[in-house]
Amino acid sequence: MGGSHSREELISDSDEEEYEEEEENYQDSKDDTPERSSSGRRPKTPSSLDEVAAKLEALKLKYPTSNTPNPSLKNAVKLYLHIGGNTPKAKWVTSEKLTSYAFIKTAKIDGQDGAEDGEESENEEESGDVWWVMKVGNKIRVKVGVEMQLKSFGDQRRVDFVAKGVWAMKFFSDEEYKSFVRKFNDCSFENTYKMESNDANKVKVYGKDFIGWANPEAADDSIWEDAEDVFSKSPRSATPVRANQDLREEFEEAANGGIQSLALGALDNSFLVGDSGIQVVKNFTHGIQGKGVYVNFDNGNQRSGLNSVHSTPRKALLMRAETNMLLMSPKTEGKPHTTGLHQLDIETGKIVTEWKFGKDGTEITMRDIANDSKGAQLDPSGATFLGLDDNRLCRWDMRDRNGIVQNLATSTPVLNWTQGHQFSRGTNFQCFATTGDGSIVVGSLDGKIRLYSITSMRQAKTAFPGLGSPITHVDVTFDGKWILGTTDTYLILICTLFTDKDGKTKTGFNGRMGHRVAAPRLLKLTPVDSHLAGVNNKFRNAQFSWVTENGKQERHLVATVGKFSVIWNFQQVKNGSHECYHNQEGLKSCYCYKIVLKDDSIVDSRFMHDKFAVSDSPEAPLVIATPLKVSSFSISSRR
Repeated sequence: MGGSHSREELISDSDEEEYEEEEENYQDSKDDTPERSSSGRRPKTPSSLDEVAAKLEALKLKYPTSNTPNPSLKNAVKLYLHIGGNTPKAKWVTSEKLTSYAFIKTAKIDGQDGAEDGEESENEEESGDVWWVMKVGNKIRVKVGVEMQLKSFGDQRRVDFVAKGVWAMKFFSDEEYKSFVRKFNDCSFENTYKMESNDANKVKVYGKDFIGWANPEAADDSIWEDAEDVFSKSPRSATPVRANQDLREEFEEAANGGIQSLALGALDNSFLVGDSGIQVVKNFTHGIQGKGVYVNFDNGNQRSGLNSVHSTPRKALLMRAETNMLLMSPKTEGKPHTTGLHQLDIETGKIVTEWKFGKDGTEITMRDIANDSKGAQLDPSGATFLGLDDNRLCRWDMRDRNGIVQNLATSTPVLNWTQGHQFSRGTNFQCFATTGDGSIVVGSLDGKIRLYSITSMRQAKTAFPGLGSPITHVDVTFDGKWILGTTDTYLILICTLFTDKDGKTKTGFNGRMGHRVAAPRLLKLTPVDSHLAGVNNKFRNAQFSWVTENGKQERHLVATVGKFSVIWNFQQVKNGSHECYHNQEGLKSCYCYKIVLKDDSIVDSRFMHDKFAVSDSPEAPLVIATPLKVSSFSISSRR
C-alpha cells in the first residue's frame, strides 16, 4: 500500500454530479420496466417538455444550484460515502444531496430521540452519564470523540470521519464549516473531560504553561523549526519518503512457533520470542534471516526450565552485551503485572536464575522493565535495569548488596531495590523508555507524560498534560529531544527542547520548561485507512528508528495497527510547512505515511540498529513479525 493520499482525492462538483448520475442511472435501470399502451406501443414523451425543462434549469429558475442549501434547513450539508475500500474501484459517492447535522447531548448513543441541536432528551439528567452525539440525517449517529478520526479540509469546506463506514460532509460556506469544527471540538472536549469547553477549564486541564496544547495557534512553534537536524542538510534524506524511497521486502520466513515479541540485537543476532521458546536469527544488512539455535523454555531441567512461569513471556530484555535475556511473564492472563522474571543465558540456552521483585521484605509486582539507557544492552558488565508498576518507578540490581553471591540452589533470589520511589497513588503508570544518558520518560493512564532526570525518580522535571487518551507505549530519541507516545487512535510527538533564562537550550529532562512549550504534533491514519484497519485494531508500540551514538539522528517512526505497519518520515513530520499541515484546525496532524500490509495481525514492527543501514539506503531494515512469519524490508532510494 502506498501513501495515504491515494484514497483521499478531492471531491469536486463535477465528481459529485458524476457519482450522482451513476446512482440515478442505476436506479433508473432498475425501475425501467417496459410499459405498453392498449395499442401495443410505448407512450412517447413530447420532446418539447424536455427542451423547456432544460432551459429552465439553465436559467436557474426551477432547479437550485448544488451549492445553494435550503434556506429553511439548519446546518445543511452534503453527505458522501466512501465505497470500494482499498481496491482500484474505491471512490466517493453521494449519499445525501442535502441533509443536516446536529449535536445532541444524550445518554442514548445508539438510540433514537427527537432532541434538537444542543438539547437534552426528557429525563436525560436522571439517566446517568450523558454524551455529545453527532447526528447526520437518519443515517449517522455517533458519539463525538477521537474514535471518529475526524479529518478537516479547510480549502474544500469538508470533513471526513468514521461512523460504521467512512463519510464526508461538505459545507456551503466557510463560516458554516468553521462553526462545525468549533462545535465538534467543544463537544469532544466536554465528552473527554466532563466539563464545559471554555478558557478557564482548559487551564484546569492543561495548566497555564501548556495552554498552547489547547490553543495551538498561540503556542511557540519556533522550537520545531530550530531543532537541530543533522540529516536535514542532505537533499536525499530531507526529501519526503513517499517521493523517492521504496519499501522493498528482502526476507520472509516462517517461525518455529507463535511469535509473541521481538528482541532485536545490535550485534550478531536477534531473537523471536514464541509460545514455547526463543528462536535465534542472524542479523544482516538487509534484515534478519536464518534458523539458528532454538531455545526451549522447558527442556526437562528443573532449574533451567520455565516451569514456574505463569504464561508465555510477553517481554524480553537483552543484557550483558546481548548474552543474557530477561523474560517477563504476566501473573494473570490479560494483565501485564508479574512478581518476578527469569534470566536466560543465551550462550548455554538455559534459565540461570528466577528472580523475585521485593521491597522491605515484601513481594511486589512490576508491569514493565527497561534497560538503564538506549545502549545499555551492549554493556558486557551490566547488572541493573529499570522497573515500572502502576505507582512505582525503580532500578533493580542483580548483584547482592553485600557483595556475596546469592545461593540460587536453595532459595529464589530477590532483586535489590537500589533506587526509585513508590508513589502513594494516582500516577497510573503504563509504560516507559530511556534516553542515551539514562533519563526516563513515563506514560500514564490519564495521558500524562513525565520526564525524570538521571539523578531522581521521585520528582518529574517536566509533566506534559494528556489529551484525554491513555498512553499505552512511549519511546524517546537517543538525545532526549523528542518523545513519541502511543494511544489507541493517534500518536503524539512532543519536542522537549526549551530555552532557559540564561539563553541556553535544554531538554525537559534537565530543567523545568516553563511557559515556552511548543504544541505537540499528532500522527494519524486517514479515516479511510483507519476504517480499513478495523474497528478493534488500535495503534501499538510506536517507536523511533534505533541509534545508540551521539550525533546520529533517528530518521523514521513506525507503529503497528492490526495488519498494518505504518511508517512516517521523521523530518517530514517536523517540517511545519509540510502539505499535511495546510488548512488544518487545532493541533497539527500528519497523514503522510507508508503502509505495509500483512496477511495476519502484526505482533511488532521495529527498525534494526543504525549500523545495519547500507550506503544506498537512508535507514536500517524494518523487521515486521506476525505470529507465524517474520519479514525484513529495506528502504531503498530510487534514482
